[in-house]
Amino acid sequence: MNQSNGNSHSNQHTLGQPITISGVGIHTGASVTMTLEPAEPSTGIVFQRIDLPNQPSVKADVDFVTETNRSTTLSNNGATVSTIEHLLAAFAGCEIDNVLVKIDGPEVPILDGSSQPFVEALEKAGRQKQDAIKTWYTIDHNIFFLDENKKVEMVAMPADSFRINTLIDFNSPVLGTQHAQMSNIEEFNNEIASCRTFSFFHELEFLLKNNLIKGGDLNNAIVVVDKPVSDEQLETLSKAFGKEKFAVTSEGYLNNLKLRFPNEPARHKLLDLVGDLSLVGMPFKAHIIANRPGHASNVEFARKIKEHIKKNRFKANVPAYFPDKPPVYDVTQIEKIMPHRYPFLLVDKIIDLTDTYIVGVKNVTYNEPFFQGHFPGNYVMPGVLQVEALAQCGGLLAIPKDTDDKYDTYFLKVDNCKFKQKVVPGDTLILKMELKSPIRRGIVEMKGTIFVGSKVTCEADLTAQIVKRTKNDQ
Repeated sequence: MNQSNGNSHSNQHTLGQPITISGVGIHTGASVTMTLEPAEPSTGIVFQRIDLPNQPSVKADVDFVTETNRSTTLSNNGATVSTIEHLLAAFAGCEIDNVLVKIDGPEVPILDGSSQPFVEALEKAGRQKQDAIKTWYTIDHNIFFLDENKKVEMVAMPADSFRINTLIDFNSPVLGTQHAQMSNIEEFNNEIASCRTFSFFHELEFLLKNNLIKGGDLNNAIVVVDKPVSDEQLETLSKAFGKEKFAVTSEGYLNNLKLRFPNEPARHKLLDLVGDLSLVGMPFKAHIIANRPGHASNVEFARKIKEHIKKNRFKANVPAYFPDKPPVYDVTQIEKIMPHRYPFLLVDKIIDLTDTYIVGVKNVTYNEPFFQGHFPGNYVMPGVLQVEALAQCGGLLAIPKDTDDKYDTYFLKVDNCKFKQKVVPGDTLILKMELKSPIRRGIVEMKGTIFVGSKVTCEADLTAQIVKRTKNDQ
């Protein structure tokens, strides 16, 4: 798993302004009003039950999924919210990362059974770019999920974008085998968002008899009729929903709605998968192939992907280093930018550089002057010098290059510093510094990580100030 920065989606986004959406929950029948509000960077999507005492909240994360029967439900701190998947899919499609959803009921409204009404509301509210970097994760080997009982198969494969192929097969003569695809998330709003949920006629009868779709009005679901039904059954259904008598189309669907796409059911399954996989909680790039997906399987697959990311994000975040590849800056070029000199220049070369991160190399040898006193006979590079090496690497990213002016960098703060293993002669340090927010007024906030091989030796959050030298200083 690698982290990818420096692309068109390198910043986090929230809503441009608050928006309010009202409707009925399909399962509870409860009238619900939601107010979607902008949220701080790295907040994620958070639901707040404003109708409950103390207004508890729950984050949209797979760790808080408690129910996947007919929809996806989150619960934490006394807050429970269900049927979240269509709204989450809309956030993913609009590439909105941070939102506070204030909701006065237990279920997100179903509206027309798709993500389209949510997408339209989000587009009206607009998107606000935030001063925080969005880290995308990519996988470096296949992640499999299999449920033999439900005949579900899923795989996430390495890819340079987020793309999905779904296949559905319900042994239905009406649906047959349907396939849907999304080549990248930019296609979601136009190709997937409008696709509505679907149900089989016999399932609908069961749900009605057991009072499980109190908010259904048949304007929000495609009904598949793949078994013979009587006029009496159709009349009973019509009365239940207060409609004129339904009929079955020649294609095998109830005539309550017209299909928006020939494969609308398969596209809706893809829509659900987009929403459920957003519960991984960390944006990732992969090619997902899902055979017979459903909420329960989607969530288990999301858990597996999240576990893999958490387990491998440092191991696989190691920047690739090819010693025979020409560097971005060699040491003589570094000397022209940085004021440091022997014995305190702790970066030998820069091997990768973008607007948001930099990767440098420091070769540690027995001849380092500090090994004479730290420690004789047990040579260990001091932790403070590892942090200094990170800071110098970050300075090479932050210091303006296209100018004759000279600059110095000064530490302001070091937070969350951890040393995970010792550095000894013979080690090659890979120094990575990532901007946490854009540089403002010379203040630079970065996250630094040092790798030796595939292991992290040091990590820290560094804040520094870039100061232009005066003529007297130069």
